[in-house]
Amino acid sequence: MTQPPQPHIPEGNPYGQQPPQQQPQYGYPPQQPAPQQPYAPFPQQQGGPGGYPLVPPPPAPPRGNLGLGILAGFVAMLVIAGVYGGIIGATEHEIGYAAVAVGVVVGFATGKVAGNNPVALFVSPVLSLIGVYFGQLLGEAIIGSKVSPWSVTELFFEHFGLLNEAWKADSDAMSFLFFALAAVASFGAAKRASA
Repeated sequence: MTQPPQPHIPEGNPYGQQPPQQQPQYGYPPQQPAPQQPYAPFPQQQGGPGGYPLVPPPPAPPRGNLGLGILAGFVAMLVIAGVYGGIIGATEHEIGYAAVAVGVVVGFATGKVAGNNPVALFVSPVLSLIGVYFGQLLGEAIIGSKVSPWSVTELFFEHFGLLNEAWKADSDAMSFLFFALAAVASFGAAKRASA
């Protein structure tokens, strides 16, 4: 009786002759390709740990002194309003450049002392509007003192209601345009001075 042929068994490691099996990547079976790596959510930047972007620095704290800036703007407003009123009283006309000068002087003084505080940008136009108003009232008082028995100070302090009525009667569209010009000039001057 003959024996059936025996399979040939290699000597040594029986598993050594088998082809290497492909190891699965990322938990997928070997027949499926591994997914592509998604692109990084942030661009690589130098200096950031792990390629993450650097955090921008916080904004600079306001420099200057807001209280002193408002005080400087107020003092400048009083001085330039007196000059503006003197010009109106001498010429008996409102001059647009003088109103713009009120805004520029008040804005520059406020912005220079208050620094980059954003409140100064909104306080200076208000102060310039007050300065233009008081300058126009002073001009009315100077003109009125020439035709009335009262002095400028009497008109300004004792008969303010009468002076205000005269201002209203003399005001026209140009008067309010001068207010707008002064406010815009003051905002711009404060912004430039605080930079």
